[in-house]
Amino acid sequence: MTDALVVRVKLLRPGARLPARAYDQDAAFDLVACEHAHLPPGSRAVVNTGLALELPSGTAALTLPRSGLAAEHGIALVNAPGLIDCGYRGEVRLILLNTDLRQAFQVHSGDRIAQLLILTLRDVSLAQAEELAPTERGTRGFGSSGRGFQPSGHQGDA
Repeated sequence: MTDALVVRVKLLRPGARLPARAYDQDAAFDLVACEHAHLPPGSRAVVNTGLALELPSGTAALTLPRSGLAAEHGIALVNAPGLIDCGYRGEVRLILLNTDLRQAFQVHSGDRIAQLLILTLRDVSLAQAEELAPTERGTRGFGSSGRGFQPSGHQGDA
C-alpha cells in the first residue's frame, strides 16, 4: 500500500465543507455549494464552494460535472473539466450551466454540485519537430471513430 497524497484544504466561508468521496473506491471527491443560486432555463451561474486547496507540487485538480445532475436536471459545468493548478490558492468556484430550456434549477448550500479529481503529473517538456511518427489514426480528427467507423482489418458486414 502506498502513502496517501495529502492535499490541505482551507474552509473560507460559512457552509463550506471538506470534499468527500461517496464511496471508498471513488476516484473523485464531491464538491458542495456553500451558497444558494438560481439558474433559470438556459442560464449559467458561478457558485462558490468556500474552499481553497494547497495542491502539492507535481499535482493538479480537475473539476468535473456530476452525472446525476446532468441526467436528471441538465446541469453541466461550462468549462468542464476545470483545471486547478498547484500554485492557485484562491477559492474553488464552479460555473454551472442549466441546459434545460424549460425548468429552472435551484442550488442550495450543502448540495453536491461537482466532483474534484486530484491528478499526479509527470514532468513534461515540448520539443519542436519537423515530422511526427505515423500512427494508424494519422490526421483523422473530429468524428473519425464515429458512425460507419471500421477498425483496421475489419471487413464489415456483407
